[in-house]
Amino acid sequence: MKIAVINEISAADRNADILRALEGRGHELFNLGNTSSGDSPALLYIHTGLMAALSLDLGLVDFVVGGCGTGQGFLNAVMQYPGVCCGHLLTPLDAFLFARINAGNCVSLALNQGYGWAGEVNLRLIFDQLFSPETGAGYPPTRAEPQRQGRELLGQISTAAHRPFSEILFALPEAVSRPALTFPAFRAVLETSLQNRADLRAWLSNLI
Repeated sequence: MKIAVINEISAADRNADILRALEGRGHELFNLGNTSSGDSPALLYIHTGLMAALSLDLGLVDFVVGGCGTGQGFLNAVMQYPGVCCGHLLTPLDAFLFARINAGNCVSLALNQGYGWAGEVNLRLIFDQLFSPETGAGYPPTRAEPQRQGRELLGQISTAAHRPFSEILFALPEAVSRPALTFPAFRAVLETSLQNRADLRAWLSNLI
């Protein structure tokens, strides 16, 4: 699985903890956001939400690990876009249930609130439950089929309730799109992903 880790500035110092907790699981990791509190430019969750959703829409990655101080800001930002199913995970049990019931493609972590002694251990335990072979299996097992149906309907709702991503990008304030799409680590992978997206190439070339 290809996984993007996208930190905004208030949680940037947790970036190394996230990467360590994800290592050794056989995934290909893309570290696309802020990596320390001294980074410039400094991304807000408004920017990382766009970066996460666009990464999924373009097929750059299969899954995004994001978050912010509480996890709430990033959750709300990324869910403004189509095709995103994001969970707010505080505990390994949250991850266990999200993976089996919702089987989404993005998670938002609280990386300051409650992040104290053994916070990095909690991250590892969350990822143990999140990236498991039982993803989408349902919980309890007797609810697996209605939960699968619910996931499919939610995807249809997301499509019906949103504009196409290309239209969204054209309509976004430049204060959102420019910092996100010109951030060096993200720009590098973005430019290689647009070979088959003529609808975005011209617009992005003007922006970046």
